[in-house]
Amino acid sequence: MSVSDQIAIQLPYLRRYARALTGSQHSGDAYVRATLEAALADRSLRDAIARSRAALYEAFTRIWSTSHVEEPAGDIDAGTHEQAAQERLSTIAPTHRQALLLTTVEEFSREDTATILGLEVEEVDALVSQAIREIEGESTTRVLIIEDEPLISMQLEGLVTDLGHTVVGTAATRKQALEIFERHPAGLVLADIQLADGSSGIDAVEDLLKFGEVPVIFITAYPERLLTGERPEPTYLVTKPFQETTVRATISQALFFNSTHPQD
Repeated sequence: MSVSDQIAIQLPYLRRYARALTGSQHSGDAYVRATLEAALADRSLRDAIARSRAALYEAFTRIWSTSHVEEPAGDIDAGTHEQAAQERLSTIAPTHRQALLLTTVEEFSREDTATILGLEVEEVDALVSQAIREIEGESTTRVLIIEDEPLISMQLEGLVTDLGHTVVGTAATRKQALEIFERHPAGLVLADIQLADGSSGIDAVEDLLKFGEVPVIFITAYPERLLTGERPEPTYLVTKPFQETTVRATISQALFFNSTHPQD
């Protein structure tokens, strides 16, 4: 398999990580683009990426940590959420969030995460613990779950409740989601893609966003179908079957970048 083919396989997942880290599809893609340009210009880097998925993320991390990437005008993801994301990023060093995202959402080992971040394994453990403490200290919000599989819906409801949030309702269809949200506006939405009546979770979310900005985490067995780069994509995307730690990390990231949460 060629280097380009290997990169193509990993690219959707790197773009997912980049967007979760920056809080923006536009900004995340700019850093991914800069990483690919660096690989094209450096044969040794291309060879390293060909041998290891972690090497691709390590190259991205170097670009993210040390470079200022110029972003093209006309941000397709601009708005209140984008502005809040950039404000939060300007005030914190996100290494502990990187460690959490890499070990949960991207499912790297502690050793690979240490390599990607240029740290010792013990330092990674400390950073992940710090991020988990931050999750536990997040402001609580109201959550709408859009999921047509009862067992998964119950699992998500239990997880959200354990984190201290309130579930305003669970919906199995686009219509149900809209009805619940109209009665009980939420500060976070967890949404499946394919719903019980054949409707789309993406369409349901588009309905909800007409009421105002709210962070959305999509949950799907086929993330690559949404990560094509051809249209605006979800900033937060969890792959089924999921680990609860992955959902926790993604909820933390979404709420971190959201400027306001409806409170209980």
